[in-house]
Amino acid sequence: MTYKEKYEFWRSDKYFDKETHDELESIKHDEAEIEDRFYKDLEFGTGGLRGVIGAGTNRMNLFTVRKATQGLANYITKQGTGDKGVAIAYDSRYMSKEFADEAALCLNANGIKSFVFSTLHPTPMLSFAVRYLGATAGIVITASHNPPEYNGYKVYWEDGAQITPPRDAHIIAEVNAVESYRDAKTMGKEAAIAGRLYNVIGDDLDDAYMEELKKLIIHPDVIKEVADDIKIVYTPFHGTGNIPVRRILEELGFKHVYVVKEQELPDPKFTTLEYPNPEDAKAFDLALKLAKEVDADIVLATDPDADRLGIYAKDDKSGEYKAFTGNMSGMLIAEYILRERTKMGTMPENPALVKTIVTTNLADPIAADYNVRLVEVLTGFKFIGEQIKWFIEQGTYNYVFGLEESYGCLAGTHARDKDAVVAVMCLCEVAAFCKKQGITVWDQMINIYEKYGYFAEGIHTITLKGIEGADKIKSMMEAIRTNPPKEFAGLKVLSFRDYKLNEITDIATGNKTETGLPTSNVLYFDLENNSWCCMRPSGTEPKIKFYMGIKGENLDDADAKLEALKTAVIEAVEA
Repeated sequence: MTYKEKYEFWRSDKYFDKETHDELESIKHDEAEIEDRFYKDLEFGTGGLRGVIGAGTNRMNLFTVRKATQGLANYITKQGTGDKGVAIAYDSRYMSKEFADEAALCLNANGIKSFVFSTLHPTPMLSFAVRYLGATAGIVITASHNPPEYNGYKVYWEDGAQITPPRDAHIIAEVNAVESYRDAKTMGKEAAIAGRLYNVIGDDLDDAYMEELKKLIIHPDVIKEVADDIKIVYTPFHGTGNIPVRRILEELGFKHVYVVKEQELPDPKFTTLEYPNPEDAKAFDLALKLAKEVDADIVLATDPDADRLGIYAKDDKSGEYKAFTGNMSGMLIAEYILRERTKMGTMPENPALVKTIVTTNLADPIAADYNVRLVEVLTGFKFIGEQIKWFIEQGTYNYVFGLEESYGCLAGTHARDKDAVVAVMCLCEVAAFCKKQGITVWDQMINIYEKYGYFAEGIHTITLKGIEGADKIKSMMEAIRTNPPKEFAGLKVLSFRDYKLNEITDIATGNKTETGLPTSNVLYFDLENNSWCCMRPSGTEPKIKFYMGIKGENLDDADAKLEALKTAVIEAVEA
């Protein structure tokens, strides 16, 4: 059908409810809006669904969620694991609870049990729940840090990690095979509860999760020693982190935790924020205001589904609060864990640190210093979670820590996705340890740079919406792929990695080798002087992202070199 035929079908067919009919009737004179809503089906990609909430095939709504879940149910049924059930969590966004129930009832109508959280919970707790409950899969309803008009749907498998190749392709095929919305099953909630198909997850899971986190603390005595002195400001950005973050800090003995009241309670509008993302400096305005009032040591923010952590730390020398990138905060925690576990003799045999290809190269010398295996994976924390599974199955390494540049990290293996709750806990332990040493967290970051080098990283994102935007992103990638630059900002290209073609080209010799990673539409340039740049389309948003990293002599030199490289990358793409 054409997009106009799809629109007319949705507007008139009795399968869709009156609310859907009324919404579509209201746009009958807006041709561009009709086209955008119906020119394609909302794609079920490798991470699931993500899109604007509303009526239409290219929107997040009860019908697109039900249809996607039918495909997942068909896959689970073919695997013969439906009796193990599916865990489901949701965040504070519009329609999150409704979408969670819709997914649960579709599974139930297919004879598959669902285990649904009774209240909003962080994404990492869904990852934990899958393994704790012995479920075959998990679903979390969230659009993470996206604007309020968005929502999403992510699928996890029995190991607690998001689905990865080849399973993701098999599930996508099942979802795409559900041609008609009428083929998606559902049932009444009362009947599902009576039939013990719809189940509510109890408080015992929260308790178990907290106990797993506490096992990761290295110096509980240090926390108790400085608990009266250290001050922490925290904001959950109107999301899921509020209760679990405050609980773990209280149970560990931190006494002065100040929560930003304006951002404490769930709010799908994210009223106090332009963009609920800890990568956005403006999102910290209220938290920094409170920090100055109480003279806080550190300022912490978790995104709405509490899988990403942003931080600021006070610099006593200037009196200012310094922003940390995700690379900085992740490596601050990683360096502390490797150093202190080595010192305490609690490092496991064959320890491993895992990072994505666009994460800081600061990880390399730190891992080498502590004789820890460094493993590099494609962008996306699901590939880090996958490594944990492989380490266990193959008996090769013991996972210690993993991080990605986009403000996500994981200590321990209680979850298989990035976990901002455990990141908050670890960061607060680092702050307590620094406090005892008479230094700030910012001082410690500088100490790390002085020892290992001033690594700096940046990202530039171009948003291109709609059909034309998707075509433009495709042409930008192909232009670079077919005619790769030989240098950026005076830095020669040493090798060129094309993960879509699974090849690395040595520029000096022309020799080609395999990347050793799954195929993905990613282009990566290794440059002189420990520098690099990378470009990839987002898998969940209408964006193309450009990453880059350098190594400088000091902070100012690193910033200048990074800015020059960023400018060169943008110019190369726009040429």
